[in-house]
This record gives sequence, C-alpha cells and structure tokens, in this order.
Amino acid sequence: MDSSDFQYALPAELIAQRPLPSRRDSRLLVLGKTSGCLTDLGFEDFPDCLKPGDLLVFNDTRVIPARLFGRKQTGGAVEILIERVTAAERAWAHIRASKAPRIGAVLWVDDRPVLEVVARDQSLYELVACAGETLESLLSEHGHTPLPPYIQRSDEPADKERYQTVYARRAGAVAAPTAGLHFDPALLESLTGLGVEAAFLTLHVGAGTFQPIRSGDIASHHMHAERVSVDADLVQRVRDTRAHGGRVVAVGTTVVRALESAAAGGQLEEFEGETRLFIVPGYRFRVVDALLTNFHLPESTLLMLVCAFGGYDAVMQAYRHAVDGRYRFFSYGDAMFLNRAAFPDLPPDRGM
Repeated sequence: MDSSDFQYALPAELIAQRPLPSRRDSRLLVLGKTSGCLTDLGFEDFPDCLKPGDLLVFNDTRVIPARLFGRKQTGGAVEILIERVTAAERAWAHIRASKAPRIGAVLWVDDRPVLEVVARDQSLYELVACAGETLESLLSEHGHTPLPPYIQRSDEPADKERYQTVYARRAGAVAAPTAGLHFDPALLESLTGLGVEAAFLTLHVGAGTFQPIRSGDIASHHMHAERVSVDADLVQRVRDTRAHGGRVVAVGTTVVRALESAAAGGQLEEFEGETRLFIVPGYRFRVVDALLTNFHLPESTLLMLVCAFGGYDAVMQAYRHAVDGRYRFFSYGDAMFLNRAAFPDLPPDRGM
C-alpha cells in the first residue's frame, strides 16, 4: 500500500486545541465488529462497550516536561525537545535552531550553560548535562509540557495535568498515550464495579510518534524506537482472561504495539526493551481483541495500525463519518472503539 491510501480531508477547525472541561465530555464513535456499522455515543457510554471479564490494558507512562527554550553560546535561539533520557545526565533530543549546533556546542538556559552536544545521529542530538546538572532537575525547573506540533499554541499551566493520564506513574514519555486522557477516577472505579479488569504496561512514547511517512512506499519507512516494559503479571492476566472467555482491550495504539511486540516470538512473554514494530494492514494480531483510540493524523503510522486492526475500508469510512459529524481530532480530541476485524475467524490457538 502507498501512504496516500491513508489520506483523508480534515478541516483545520476539527483539530482540538484544548481539552474539554471534563475528561469524559468527549464523544465516542463505535465501529461494529461484523457489519461495519457506526454508532455515535458519548464517552460516558464506554462501559456499555465492555462486559464482565474483559481486561482493559493501560499504558502508565508519564509525560515529562521535555521541551526547553534556550540559546547557543553565540546567542542564537534554540528549542530542545528531549526524545528519551538514557542516563541521569544524558539524553537524545531534537533541536530546532536557525543553524544546526556543532559537536561540542554548549546550550544555555536562563543565562547559564546546561547542556553540551556530544554526538549526532541523523535528526537526533545526544546531549550531556553540564557539571552539577541532571536531566530531571533541569526539566523540573525549566521544562515545558511538550504539546504536539498540531496544537498551535504555547503550553499553559492546565496542560501539566490534562496532557497526562490520571494513572500515569512511570516518567519517560514526551507525548501522552492519548486514548487514556478520557478516563477519570470515577469512571475507572465504575468499570471495576462492572467486573471489568484493569492492568498496566509501560511504553514511553517518543516524539517519533509524530514523524511523517517520508516516502510513498510505506515498506521503506524506518520506524522510531520506543522503550517498552511488559511484566510477568500482565502476561498471566492476559492468559487468565483468555481462559475465561474475556477480551483483551487495548487503551491506545501504544498498548497494541507493546503487547504485540512482547508476542513477536509467537506467544506473549515478559518483555523489557525497545520496539520498532510497524503495524500495517495485513499484520496478524496475536494478543489484542479490541481497541480504544483517538483519531490520528492522515498518512501516519498510527492510522495505519488502526486500519490494520479494524479493516482498511471500515476505518477509513469511520474517519469520513467522524469528519462529517464534526468530531474533534487528535490528542485532545474524541475517541473511537473498535474490535479486531479478523477476530471471528481466528483459530482456537491464538499464540497465548
């Protein structure tokens, strides 16, 4: 398939620039499993899409204040977006400047030297904190919430809380797992009361999640790496859910990538490491049965994953419906729920 197959027309005014007053105020579009029918709901109706014994899997990564504004020694302005922290004083980052910084350049924030450029790998720069600094302290003092590039405003104090899931606990992401932004504590508690189970994994979302497909041929796309942790307890809970006839429901595409990466050997196993898994139509899913997700950018790897999961024609039809229905798109936008397109046809042995 070509990247242009995943294009759709989106009016700019449908790109949500701010969150709604309440997390559960968003809308929910449900794609039927067999008929491809579409149902318009509110997110408060999400529990109706689940049944006792289902297992909701959440990504508990926490967004760090990863954006810094500073200058070079020569005075030129720089914008730094941490991609991933690799040690207490070391990280890889994107740097925006009028002229690319050289190796050995020192970057200043608030009139003091804080970071040195020590290496470059394509679009990423390796930075080391100057003496007396750590990445954690530097970001805590000077960092800004790293809002996505399609949000055309500066970050505000409210974003520190709203661009974060209520269950975020493991710091390391530079973009939120946005499907989880719709949940508040009361909704999570009500799901538990309905007999829906909850479990957690970690995938630290990198800025590469917004990286466009630069070639028409999607097979040539080089997927960015993201850090994943799937523990033995989650593996066992997935197996128990299977044994009792429940569904594994991923809250977000990051959960899909994490679980499917952990099952790359044929069965779901404990996994700690990086993934570059690129899921496109034709991929055979091993773990996830249903998916809650936000609406994604045209020609993006995330839209390709959703099309692989729900069926290309059905998903693209759903996106056209969402545009016509004036749904809100992207990180602070509305949600979509869909079952796996091939779910009824899988053989009994599903690699668990």
